[in-house]
Amino acid sequence: MARTAYRWAQWGDLNAFFGLMLDNVTNLVILSGLLVGGFGYPVDKVYTLMIPGTALGVLIGDLIYTWLAFKLARESGNSDVTAMPLGLDTPSTIGITIAVLGPVYVETKDATLTWQVGMATLMLIGVIKLVLSFFGDWVRRRVPQAGLLGSLAGIGIALLAFFPLMKVFSAPVVGLVSLGIILYALVAGRRLPFGIPGAFLAVAAGCLIFYLTGAFHLFGARLVVPKLAINAAFPVPTLGFLAGLGKALGFLPIAFPFALLTIVGGINVTESARVAGDRYQTRDILLTEAIATMVAALFGGVAQSTPYIGHPAYKAMGGRAAYTLATGLFVGLGGALGIISFVVEAIPEAAITPILMFVGIEIVSQAFVETPSRHAPAVAFATIPVVAYLVLINLDGVMGKLGPAVKFPETLVSEQLILRAAANGFILTAMLWGALLADLLDGKLRRASLYGFICALFSLFGVIHSVSPAGDVYLPWNVGTALPWQIALGYGAMAVFFSAVSREGRSR
Repeated sequence: MARTAYRWAQWGDLNAFFGLMLDNVTNLVILSGLLVGGFGYPVDKVYTLMIPGTALGVLIGDLIYTWLAFKLARESGNSDVTAMPLGLDTPSTIGITIAVLGPVYVETKDATLTWQVGMATLMLIGVIKLVLSFFGDWVRRRVPQAGLLGSLAGIGIALLAFFPLMKVFSAPVVGLVSLGIILYALVAGRRLPFGIPGAFLAVAAGCLIFYLTGAFHLFGARLVVPKLAINAAFPVPTLGFLAGLGKALGFLPIAFPFALLTIVGGINVTESARVAGDRYQTRDILLTEAIATMVAALFGGVAQSTPYIGHPAYKAMGGRAAYTLATGLFVGLGGALGIISFVVEAIPEAAITPILMFVGIEIVSQAFVETPSRHAPAVAFATIPVVAYLVLINLDGVMGKLGPAVKFPETLVSEQLILRAAANGFILTAMLWGALLADLLDGKLRRASLYGFICALFSLFGVIHSVSPAGDVYLPWNVGTALPWQIALGYGAMAVFFSAVSREGRSR
């Protein structure tokens, strides 16, 4: 019996394309907005140095996923295979921007060095992902979900909700209309007339309001239309990341958790695709995201690619393989030709950041729904370090704007140091805290004790709770404060307590 030909392109791919493409553009808008608006990084360097290589990683990953869809269709005889969606990872794009790129630029005021440290950090993430692609499932089975998903929930609350909310209220008419459409179509799952993609309508409506209010000078707005110009910045391979590698090694406590989370996420989304009928090989999916990330780093990129949650949704839209091919070409070639920079400039942040709020809501919801209900306190506990980092960012920003000429009270300087220790290494801290409390809730006191000792060791060298302004690692006797020793001693005493009570054979 002859096999049915693979229907790799159909009308449903158009809806899927808009959803996947806008997700990627949103991340590029946020990357640019946070670096330029939040840290004063030169905007031309974002477009010429960072975006081309970052976009190339998306192109490579989506091309491989498109090819894997054809391969699966041929081997399975299934004519309606949907390609796995790939794009820029939202939590780590924001996390690397505010925890690595921004602080390095504030410290050095060197745009090129900041870019090189970003490349090096991304290369470290890619290498870690390459290794973890063979062991990620083992890690997933042994680290409680409260640790893995709880850290993401913190990012969802603090970084994917707070920062977009600020952008929404910077232009509230635009932002709230877009947010309303997102809540209706994506969060509530209501169908829009004619099957219009919710993300597309939200951005289109926001842009229309933004430019109309500017054209008629409503609410003091002024119309500024960016010029569409081809400003080619083709990504070329560079070993410039080696110059930033030494400094990037200090950010391993940030790079490792982000790599681990995307690997675990890749395992989960591959399983989701299998349930939907497309049985991809997990290792193929994970190796692809690792390769795409390393290619991006080699060509100047600073944000990692990952398979997106939502394969069943893209399949339900009618997407097959054309949507990943189109997304890869649009983002990759657009980044090389400078078109992406025009799109980033043309779309107001208030119109596109509600999409990030949707992602944040989904992440937080998933953390509580997918985690056993008895572990809900552990998920909540894991969000605290991320909130601490959010407060630290704002405090550092206020003190930085006041300038070095301002003499701050000693109590405020001391509070800033304590807050920095609580916040730095927030992703890894959140994972360890969530796992520790989940094991306590399950009565696994010896494992909880082990996590306590790990926290003690890591905090001593700044892997977590770094007192360094840049959040990097150090030797504890070189930092000029006894705080790392005190934190390590506190964790050690906690671990000893858990170990001692475990001998009594009692659990809560």
